Amino acid sequence: MRIEGASAVVTGAAGGIGLAVARALLERGAGSVVLADLDGDRLDAAADALADELGDRVHRRAADVTSEIGVDAVLQSAPAPVDLYVANAGVFRGFGLEASPEDWAASWDVNVMGHVAAARALVPGWVEGATAESGPAGCFVSVASAAGLLTQLGSPTYSVTKHAAVGFAEWLAATYGDRGVQVTCACPMGVRTAMLESGETSDDPDATLGMRAVTSAGNALEPAEVAATILDAVEAGRFQALPHPDVATMWAQKAADPDRWLSGMQRYRRHLEA
Repeated sequence: MRIEGASAVVTGAAGGIGLAVARALLERGAGSVVLADLDGDRLDAAADALADELGDRVHRRAADVTSEIGVDAVLQSAPAPVDLYVANAGVFRGFGLEASPEDWAASWDVNVMGHVAAARALVPGWVEGATAESGPAGCFVSVASAAGLLTQLGSPTYSVTKHAAVGFAEWLAATYGDRGVQVTCACPMGVRTAMLESGETSDDPDATLGMRAVTSAGNALEPAEVAATILDAVEAGRFQALPHPDVATMWAQKAADPDRWLSGMQRYRRHLEA
C-alpha cells in the first residue's frame, strides 16, 4: 500500500501508538490523517500540536468507534475517501476471574467490535473500487497485541479479545486479501504508553502481574518504534508486523509444543508472583 498521498484514519490517536502512527503517516507523505479518539480534550491537544508541526493535513474527530454510527462520523470527517484505516483504539481492563461482565463487554466492544464496525463500513467499497492494475484499493490495519498470538498473564479480557482481533484480521485477509483489500496486523509486546504505566502502578496484583510479564519478557519500545514497524509492513504489503522480533520465536515454540509452552508460562507466572 502506498502511503504517500493516502487518506488515513487512526483511532485511539490522542496518545501512545495511535498518535505515533498518525505522526509517522504524515512524515511519510499521507495526504490527510484523521485522528479519532473518545477523549475529546486529549484529542484536541494532540491534534493541535501535530498540526502546528506538520500542517493542515491533520484532522480530528471525537467519537466512539465501537459503533457503526461512530465510525461513520469519523469517516465523514475525512476530506477524501479513506484509503487506510488504522484500528488502534484499545482498552486493558478486567483482571483474573474477578473481571466483571462490564469489563468483558467493554473489552470486547473496543478491542474487537471497533474493528468489525470499521471493516463493515470500508471493505465493501474497497472491493468495489479495486482493479487488478491499481493494486489494493484500501488497507485495514489491526493493532492487536502479542497477547493475541501468545497470551496475557493477569488479564483474561485482554488476552481473549486480542486473540479475537488477530483472528478477525486473519479472516479479513483470507476473505478479501485477493480482492483489493490489504490487511496488516500488528502484534507488539511492551510499549511505553499510558496503558503500560497504569498497569505497572495498579493496586490490583493481576494487573501488575500482566505488566511485569510484558516488561520482563523483552524491552518496552517507544511508540515511534512500533509505528515505524507497522508502516514498514503496510508499505511492503505484509500481513504481520512484529515490533518485537522475539514474539515470532515464542509463537513458533507455542505452536510446536503447546504443553511445554504452557508449562513454561506457569513457571514464568510463579517466578513473577514470588
